[in-house]
Amino acid sequence: MLVTSPAQATAPEGTELIGTKAPRWDVTAWVNSKPLSLDELKGSVVLVRWWTGPECPYCAASAPNLNALHATYQAKGLVVLGFYHHKSPAPLTRQHVERLVKRYHFWFPVAIDPEWRTLKRWWLNGHEHRWTSVSFLLDQEGIIRYIHPGGSYTEDDVKMLTSRIEELLAPPSPQHVAPLSEGTNP
Repeated sequence: MLVTSPAQATAPEGTELIGTKAPRWDVTAWVNSKPLSLDELKGSVVLVRWWTGPECPYCAASAPNLNALHATYQAKGLVVLGFYHHKSPAPLTRQHVERLVKRYHFWFPVAIDPEWRTLKRWWLNGHEHRWTSVSFLLDQEGIIRYIHPGGSYTEDDVKMLTSRIEELLAPPSPQHVAPLSEGTNP
């Protein structure tokens, strides 16, 4: 029998991953970009979003929000990455993904995750989740700071994600230094 505490029963999916280092990804095919690695993105805040084709109404509904976040925060240090995971009964081809990227107006890099290798490593293996479309927000060191499990973003989800992005992009506040008292030597 599985026993859960009340806190575990109400904790959002993926809470156990917050504060952990994001795993490497296992993709070589990219649209809108050369192949990227997490090491290359150090110093940037990274929003990784798994999505699939038009048969997923949630993915289509989240596309405008991803585009808006990319447009608003790219110059400030946010890198939005799409990771396509194929669910269509048709064979996976690069051209199929390119058509979808164009349809959704994605101008940010999109990786093609064949056989869901990276999605499994990041999200599915060892965990039971209701969604395969998921968003991860990483800090400048590649640490997972926020997860949005699920297909689409509600207005509140967008506010929360935007708030988290702005927090991570904010310059560190200077530490308050107490003035030296007269007669003391530094």
